[in-house]
Amino acid sequence: MLSLNVNGQTLEVGEDVDPKTPLLWVLRDTLGLVGTKYGCGVGQCSACTVHLNGVAIQSCQVPAESAVGQRITTIEGLSAPGATLTAVQQAWVEEDVPQCGYCQAGQIMRATALLARLPKPTDAQIDNDMAANICRCGTYTRIRKAIHSAAAKIAKTGGAS
Repeated sequence: MLSLNVNGQTLEVGEDVDPKTPLLWVLRDTLGLVGTKYGCGVGQCSACTVHLNGVAIQSCQVPAESAVGQRITTIEGLSAPGATLTAVQQAWVEEDVPQCGYCQAGQIMRATALLARLPKPTDAQIDNDMAANICRCGTYTRIRKAIHSAAAKIAKTGGAS
């Protein structure tokens, strides 16, 4: 039995789940948090990005047992239920970032972690940090613009990303 802290809640994962199962599959198949996407399963695309103690990680590469005792945040946990969107999520909408949208949960998770670490990133810092996340539709210019927009919103309001 694994006890995971996911989106601020302690969730028990049954004994029928192998502790070495990638966190991605525990989140999606066992806990029903399907916002975290499966892209490649080999750590190349980062569609599965979640936060582990505030750091963006590829959940397909982390065994669930390694996440015990850590804070896991998925796209579903970025804002409280019924709350307004985060600054990053709002910027994604306002800048019309998604095309197909499949990779966008992972993109938003990485951008949120980036802004928590670097409140006013340069284009080069954004490109470097976001390079781990592949967007097959090529919306990189809009992603960069949305990150700058979110950074400005956060600076103006003093709010969270």
